[in-house]
Amino acid sequence: MTTIDVLELLKSTGALKEGHFLLSSGRHSALYIEKFDLLRNPVATSEVCTGFAEWARDKAIDVVVGPTTGGILLAFETARQLGVAAAYAERAEGGSTARELRRGTVLPEGARVLVVDDILTTGGSVRETLDALAPHKVEVVGIGLLADRSAGKVAFGKIPVFSLASLEVESWAPDEVPDWLAAIPVTKPGTTAVKGQ
Repeated sequence: MTTIDVLELLKSTGALKEGHFLLSSGRHSALYIEKFDLLRNPVATSEVCTGFAEWARDKAIDVVVGPTTGGILLAFETARQLGVAAAYAERAEGGSTARELRRGTVLPEGARVLVVDDILTTGGSVRETLDALAPHKVEVVGIGLLADRSAGKVAFGKIPVFSLASLEVESWAPDEVPDWLAAIPVTKPGTTAVKGQ
């Protein structure tokens, strides 16, 4: 899929929203991607995962790993299309912010892994997933993103990153919100707690 196709799909499923949003980072934005408006649609989800599978098809992937929650759906469908296993990086028990592979998941040493995630803003969930994979001694051969809100500014060392949609979305600290945005009632989307609150 091309970036234009994915952006159109995000718009047509109602996932790309305009307004005044308080992000989980504590910053404010006039644009928000509600991934679940797309991920609730199995046909649209399968279509975007085809983009991941096409990128990875010649890379001898052994397993596709995604972080909770949206990354699980993307990892499962991408793995299904590639005919390989899927695994999930979940929050560690005990209220930790770290992630781990749980529920008896075992990855063979040297396995070639594709990490997929939904919306990249700061890269936190991808970094946590890479940390969860580190003890397993696998080779991460790529990171696929549904949408990169940083327009390519976030990197993960030497691991190749590809995004199905890339857009630069401006955001502001609470004390820097422009007047035109402050005039719009604020919405706190998603379920992740806002940093600092």
